[in-house]
This record gives sequence, structure tokens and C-alpha cells, in this order.
Amino acid sequence: MTGHDHTHSHHDHDHDHDDRWKHDGVRVIPGNQLDTNVPSTPGMNRAAAINFARVGAQKLWAGTVNIKPDAKTGAHHHGHLESVIYVVKGKARMRWGESLQFTAEAGPGDFIFVPPYVPHQEINASPDEVLECVLVRSDGEAVAINLDIEPVEKPETVLWIDPVHRDPNEKK
Repeated sequence: MTGHDHTHSHHDHDHDHDDRWKHDGVRVIPGNQLDTNVPSTPGMNRAAAINFARVGAQKLWAGTVNIKPDAKTGAHHHGHLESVIYVVKGKARMRWGESLQFTAEAGPGDFIFVPPYVPHQEINASPDEVLECVLVRSDGEAVAINLDIEPVEKPETVLWIDPVHRDPNEKK
């Protein structure tokens, strides 16, 4: 009789387990159902796809960012969060630093990494095409701290340098 009870409870457990994954498993968030009620920076539209409120994400925030042609955000940083920006469409120019004195550009297919507390500004470098990006952050909360920075007039270009991309001016 005990064996029968064991099998029965085991069966119930499997059933509960299936239900648990059914409701707390993989989630698909359609692109036309993003939540636009997120902290924004002037010149930029952010929309949340993945966050705590929507899917219970504990350690990530993900969504989209669109910047109008020729528009740029105000200087800001994202506190302790790490950010990854993936450019879907258009031409992105990033400026960063205490007086936004550094600059780099990215196009479709490129990834941009922004470390915690780095003052930065996103710029749509195209006069006629919307800049569309996907944004992922290292926490379920959205943090955007707008800064009052007087930008330098001509930012210094920073080349993308890693073991694959060498600085063309580098001494051999």
C-alpha cells in the first residue's frame, strides 16, 4: 500500500512540476507589446520588454531604444548597472567621459558596452534615419541619472581597438 501512495504522490509532483514550468517557464514578449512607461532621457524613446514587473526578471532589464534623426540624449549614466546596446538599424555615435570628450561610432550588428557610472550621451549620427537599438542592463530595475555636463566642443575619437582591430597609428 505504501508503494502505491509513493507512486501516487510522485505522479502528483510531476503534474505540479509541469504546471510550474508552464506558468514560470519561457516567456515570449511580442515586439508590439513593449512597455513604454520607463524612465526616459530627452531625445530618446525607451520601451521595456524584459523586467521584473513584466516577467519577474531579477538580474536583467531588456528593451528597445529609438532615437530620432539628428537627435541626441542628454548626458546621463546608469548608476551601478552595466549596459549593452546592440544597434539594429541606423548609425549610433556615443560620447562619454567627464566632459563627454571621447567618441565612437557603431552601426547595425555592432555591440556597445557601457560600464557603471560612466557619463555618456547617445547620438543619432544620421540626419534622416531613426536609430533603432536593443538595450540590455544588468539589473531588473531601470536607472537613468541625468547629468548636467557642459560638453567639450570637439570630442576625441576613440578607435575600436582589441586583438582583432589594431590602431592604424600604432608603432609596430
